[in-house]
Amino acid sequence: MRRLLALLIALVLLLPAGSSLADNAYVRGELVIYSSMYQFVLDMLDEALREEFPNLKPGNNGSFFVYGGTSRLINQIYGEMEDGVLGCDMLLVAEPALSLELKEADYLEPVPVPDAASLLRFPYDEDGCWYPVRVCNMVLAYNPELEQQWAEKGVTIPKTFQVFAADRSLKGLIAMGDPLSSGTTFAAVASLTQSNHYGRQYLKGLASNEVQVISGSDSLAKIRSGEIAAAMILEESVLKALKDAEDAGAPLTDLACIYPDDGVILIPSTVMTVSDAHSKNANAAACKAVEQWFLSEKAQKLILQGYMHSVFREMEQVPFGSIDTNELIRKDMGVNWENVFHSREEINLAWMEIVANHQGR
Repeated sequence: MRRLLALLIALVLLLPAGSSLADNAYVRGELVIYSSMYQFVLDMLDEALREEFPNLKPGNNGSFFVYGGTSRLINQIYGEMEDGVLGCDMLLVAEPALSLELKEADYLEPVPVPDAASLLRFPYDEDGCWYPVRVCNMVLAYNPELEQQWAEKGVTIPKTFQVFAADRSLKGLIAMGDPLSSGTTFAAVASLTQSNHYGRQYLKGLASNEVQVISGSDSLAKIRSGEIAAAMILEESVLKALKDAEDAGAPLTDLACIYPDDGVILIPSTVMTVSDAHSKNANAAACKAVEQWFLSEKAQKLILQGYMHSVFREMEQVPFGSIDTNELIRKDMGVNWENVFHSREEINLAWMEIVANHQGR
């Protein structure tokens, strides 16, 4: 027994300073997390959580995560709120306005994060109800190999979001995601239609340009094939395609990001813990440990591997092929999340009336 105790003490002494492995071994129970992150990122995070919390049980058929587009998850959450209990214990969704909404509804459990002000370069809830954990970046994408061919046809590749919707030479030649299912696309629409940007006229421009509302993967394929000239898309989708091709030994020269001259749209997506009164497994104690882990260096490096930007103030590393995060912050057009929270239905209705109802006409 003494020999075993001595071995355990030796192992603890070998752990790096600040390691939480010993503490996290006591984190137990089941855990379900709603998330809109791409599945390959969730797979990485799932594996890391199993290693960090060996006695915590994945609560969704062997996984900690339930995947869905943010806007679809929000609709699901609204339905579950009618019964007062969500089908999850934590949330990692793209659209920060939901954090404001759930806090106001008293659905969130405060989680302390020491030195959050010095740790994070994006806003967080001072009561600890939500923190940014990853940063998505909405940009434009195009095919550099075809730029001259497009020019010869009288089509100019847009260098701004404004031109993307206003230049009629692009009619039928642009694409973007669906804000009714994608939270990041919804955030982009909310930003671009703010009165201090382009207003609802922006939606009319998209409709007049007969924007194709398709998935990110379809947009990338059509850009490369020359079916469309440009797309509004998440930077991470482009960066992943470029990295996958490079890893396969066939680097792409027919795909690139445009960081619009009128600004990028950053979405600092949040992590939230649902209070025991409203959560699936009533396991807020475990959720707090997991939420704090998401704001660890190990977790933030996984975020970078997922082609998203870190929320850490001192993190100099950027996703593969991207540019400096602080430079993007300086170029950020911004989103009024409080306005999004209170105007969600209005924004969705405007999209449906002006853009969606004109599809295929």
